Amino acid sequence: MLTKRIIPCLDCDLGVPEGRVVKGIEFKSITYAGIPWELAAEYGEQGADELVFLDITASNERRETMAHVIERTASNVFIPLTVGGGIRSVDDAKRIFNAGADKISVNTAAIKNPKLVNEIAEMFGNQACVVAIDAKRRHLPSDEEAKKRADEEREIIDTKEGKCWFECSFYGGKKFTGVDALKWAQEVEERGAGEILLTSMDRDGTKDGFDIELTKAVCDRVNIPVIASGGCGGPKHMKEVFELSDVSAALAASIFHYKEYTIREVKQYLKENGISVRL
Repeated sequence: MLTKRIIPCLDCDLGVPEGRVVKGIEFKSITYAGIPWELAAEYGEQGADELVFLDITASNERRETMAHVIERTASNVFIPLTVGGGIRSVDDAKRIFNAGADKISVNTAAIKNPKLVNEIAEMFGNQACVVAIDAKRRHLPSDEEAKKRADEEREIIDTKEGKCWFECSFYGGKKFTGVDALKWAQEVEERGAGEILLTSMDRDGTKDGFDIELTKAVCDRVNIPVIASGGCGGPKHMKEVFELSDVSAALAASIFHYKEYTIREVKQYLKENGISVRL
């Protein structure tokens, strides 16, 4: 049986030279959480399976800053590093790989130029190409509205709150695309992505638990690993997402950054409840 991965996420604001880790709620209300490489080293010691770095305020001018953060982290942390934010080309990806990243995560640039997924996968390998999908529920108030959206080739899901579809956002959740998240997940797999980082915008930072319906819907449609993100408030939520969907990994930020749980505590709880993890 493949073990499930526990992945801390470091959302980085690199608008300052040394960088800083921040956390928000539903992609808003951003607060300071720590220094990137210090948190990364701590999580590595606690037994994290991987780390995800996301430059949430990315621009081309900060590529060198991001490379500096990854270089400093990679020299002290010996688990896989996934890096995303502001990567718009194969050359951008190459710089981050050269700094020590093991995987590259793309979102905005991939939606704007889907061929970028093909290019990164072909150049660096499928396993190194992660596509991040930030999805928001769009509730449909009536059967008529649901039919209209279905005719527009939206994938309609029955949820506890009624019918809805999921819309992709980009630019760090600031803009919406009209792209159906479930269809996009299938497309990026076809284009060569080796993994999907799936974040529920509705659950992000709320600690109300992962969006199981979104997560299951994506897992049921693709054959590549999916990382569940958004809403983790503790080990019980990770247990739930592993039991109710086929995700390969669960990602969390707040519960680790603010010392509510250690990674060892989370993994011990999961193991005691029948979830296969690496201790």
